[in-house]
Amino acid sequence: MDAFETHCEVRWADLDPNGHVRHTVFMDWATQCRVAALAAAGLGPRRFQDLGCGPILFREETDYLREVDAGDRITVSLEVIAASPDWKHWRIRHRLVRGDGEPCATVVVRGAWLDLGTRRVVAPPAPIAEAFAGFPRGADFAPIERAPARG
Repeated sequence: MDAFETHCEVRWADLDPNGHVRHTVFMDWATQCRVAALAAAGLGPRRFQDLGCGPILFREETDYLREVDAGDRITVSLEVIAASPDWKHWRIRHRLVRGDGEPCATVVVRGAWLDLGTRRVVAPPAPIAEAFAGFPRGADFAPIERAPARG
């Protein structure tokens, strides 16, 4: 898959009393980008239910780089920056850029695939692994050789 991007506009409801975008809004924009990328690869909620497997997050980390104003248009990109050979564990980086081209935040998530029946982390079924393998990779992509430590 070529670079994947979504776009959003900063709404009044996204702002805190200081006029700053609330911290969780950046994570919501990143989540929406991931969900849209999965859906574009044929992996919507019903497909995950049919396959009995879905994504889970262990960690979400945001670096705030620049202020964002109400009405700004934000571009959110997605790239896989690490994965185990079987795609059981993965890391995705989202870059959020204002309409003027200035980066405003970076969100990195660490996740895996959950068997919806056993509630255990598993290597995903082939349709999920194939779709995920087609996502854009960061220039700094690195394999994950063993499961990340908890905590």
